[in-house]
Amino acid sequence: MSSSNFSNKDVNLKDLLSVYIGYWKWFVFSCFVMGIFAYIYIRYATPEFAAKAKIQILEDKSSSSELSAFKDLDIFRGAKNKVEDEIEILNSRSNFIDVVKNLNLNIKIIEVGNIKESEIYQNHPFKINFIANDSIINASKFKFFIDLSSETTFGFSLEKDSPLKIYSFGKNIHTKIGDIVITPNLKFFKGYKGKKIKVLISPIYKIAEGYQSKIKVSVADKQSNIINISLKDPITDKAINIINELIITYNANAIEDKKRIADRTSEFINDRINDISSNLTSVDQSAQDFKTSKGVTDIASEANIALNVGAANRQELENAKTQLSIASGMKEYVSGESGYEVLPSNVGLSDPTIANTTAKYNQLVSERKRLLKSSNEQNPIIVNLDQQLNGLKESMRSSLTGMERNLGLQVNSLSSQMSRINSKIYSAPKNERQLRDITRQQQTTESLYLYLLQKREESQITYASSSPKSKIIDLAYQDGDSPVSPMRSKIYLAALVLGLLLPFSIIYVRDLLDNKIHNKTGLEKLINSVPVLAELPKLSKKDEFLVTKDDRSILSESLRILRTNLDYLIKAKTEKKNNVIFVTSSVPGEGKTFLSSNLTMIFANTDKKVLLIGADIRNPKLYTFFNNTKDVDKLGKPSRNKDAGLTEYLYDDTLSSKDIINPMLVHTNSIDVIYSGKIPPNPAELLMSDRMKDLLAEVSLKYDYVIVDTAPLMVVTDTLLLTDYADHIIYVTRAGVTETKVLEFPLKLKKEGKLNGLSFVVNDVKEANLGYGGKYGYGYGKTVKKWWKF
Repeated sequence: MSSSNFSNKDVNLKDLLSVYIGYWKWFVFSCFVMGIFAYIYIRYATPEFAAKAKIQILEDKSSSSELSAFKDLDIFRGAKNKVEDEIEILNSRSNFIDVVKNLNLNIKIIEVGNIKESEIYQNHPFKINFIANDSIINASKFKFFIDLSSETTFGFSLEKDSPLKIYSFGKNIHTKIGDIVITPNLKFFKGYKGKKIKVLISPIYKIAEGYQSKIKVSVADKQSNIINISLKDPITDKAINIINELIITYNANAIEDKKRIADRTSEFINDRINDISSNLTSVDQSAQDFKTSKGVTDIASEANIALNVGAANRQELENAKTQLSIASGMKEYVSGESGYEVLPSNVGLSDPTIANTTAKYNQLVSERKRLLKSSNEQNPIIVNLDQQLNGLKESMRSSLTGMERNLGLQVNSLSSQMSRINSKIYSAPKNERQLRDITRQQQTTESLYLYLLQKREESQITYASSSPKSKIIDLAYQDGDSPVSPMRSKIYLAALVLGLLLPFSIIYVRDLLDNKIHNKTGLEKLINSVPVLAELPKLSKKDEFLVTKDDRSILSESLRILRTNLDYLIKAKTEKKNNVIFVTSSVPGEGKTFLSSNLTMIFANTDKKVLLIGADIRNPKLYTFFNNTKDVDKLGKPSRNKDAGLTEYLYDDTLSSKDIINPMLVHTNSIDVIYSGKIPPNPAELLMSDRMKDLLAEVSLKYDYVIVDTAPLMVVTDTLLLTDYADHIIYVTRAGVTETKVLEFPLKLKKEGKLNGLSFVVNDVKEANLGYGGKYGYGYGKTVKKWWKF
């Protein structure tokens, strides 16, 4: 990068910064106002404190081992207590509804203040009793105001400023949600006597959803089972109680789910025990009847070898029949279950697939019932669970059918084998064989009966010894003594940033949309080849609009710069006098008359002979300008209505230049002025007269400077008719008024050769936008009191 490019960028950056630095007062004011707003917000905002707790999610080992065979199947992915799933369960809507019900959070008692309100938690000055059912109160939205005037009566109103109705404590108050009874809490009543209290009743689900969104539940680490729970609330005790109650509710629901499964299992086992007990009685009676009828007490064993071989076979056959009986019973139970209820588990089936499927089914049933507390059966989650439950039920039904079929085949096979063995013992007494059959049936039924009794006890022991899903590491506690919201430093920082950003944005957008000229520097960037002679400052109503001889104002100094630059242009051409100066602009109101008058005065300060001509004969302003100026002595008697001006001169060939020149003493300077005269009906034709050319040629020789105040270029063609007679044309632009696209018109005319000696002047420039001359040179040597000195 070249040094020149770096310099240009540096200058541009300085120019950009100078634009914003010029509005430093607005930045200071904006920051001050934002600081006040931040202070007011911090002053009246309700502070919030943070409460935290920490729990550990415990693994359900029994559930994990039962379903371990299906860990590769997607449908059993949730069998293990994953931390992410437990976080969702902990933060469920149903849990928060239980918390709000248990803590009565849907009823708020608030002390009404002049500016802000504050909630009264726990230490209430009175008690509220609702006659209506809890279901009505829990779904209602209602508020009322209590004015604690005395210990026996109170004022009641539905609106804050509405008239009060006086009631006695303990008397029924009729409201739209039913009757209400207010009784005083004498322990805390005196502290709120004479104050207005607002009671706000909200639907439970709204409060639950509010706290569900406010609480934060997160994992301590990716591989950890530790969960952090935090909540912000204006009342620390309230936040602590909510977190603790949420943990208690979460654990209680988990234990309740296990109890439900244990109860259903016990119910199934009891039914089976009753059936098997009847069968056992029947078998015992058969043995008794057989021995009685046959007169048998003890029969010796025959064919011991055949019987020993068949003993094991018979045991397998009976076990297969037992499994077949349990499988058939379980299949009938599953087929008869039309809804979604938990199924009995651990009933003695040897197939682990059915046991694990039953455990998964019961887990999903528990989750479905918990979700139904806060939702309905059309909920997509419920529908998904129903689909999974139907799939599991169908899977169990299919497994039980297959198992029943396999066991049937096994029984048939064992029976056939038993028949072959029995053929070997035909020589044994028939009574022995029949008695042995009865005895074995008796033993099998008794073993099944004892097995089911054992399983029933194990089920109850499992429930009694069930542990919560989580272990409390830290009960809820207040995290720090200072409030976490509002944060003073961040709010003040945000106010500072906003205070700087607001005026910056306004200035940036304004500059982005700005298409006006503002100072000499900006104009020079737009017109590279045309000189900009000077810039004139913006004047206030107190400032003089016409400079004097010893004037040291910014206006006079800027006019001296203009005079110096103009003299340089005049002296650059030595072939002729080169002293006829036209002053024009784009449209009226840009300051051409102001500039031409002051330019005349600044040349007269050097004891030069100066003539000012009012060539704007359509809209003459010179007469009015000088007539409204103080310390102007008319050496002649110029009058626009009586004496001749430029119009009369051009129209009347008998008039000479001396007949229309008006000598004037302005302050201490002598100048000559030719007023415009009367407004003619044909101004363009008059200006095209040769007398205009002759007049300018004549006065150019008599005067050191001839300044001509002409008509605006873009409005009429009058000035273009005279440009051939001008040595220099000063084009006046006004800061904040003249648009940049307007400059294309004079530049185009210059390019076409219609405006020779063109140069620009910027008028009405704000002091902050003045260039180096205005900031450092104007008023040099003048003592200025610093802004901080009063």
